[in-house]
Amino acid sequence: MKSSRSHANGNCVEVAADPGAIAVRDSKDPGPRLRFAEPAWRAFVRRVKG
Repeated sequence: MKSSRSHANGNCVEVAADPGAIAVRDSKDPGPRLRFAEPAWRAFVRRVKG
């Protein structure tokens, strides 16, 4: 899923649910992904929103 704040220039991060984890990648480089356990991702999102 691309961010709703994504611009036409392609500068965005894609986030997807993986079994038991959250996968994140740079939309311009669809190769490597970072995987986070769901609790770690939720904690990260809470901190960003706070």
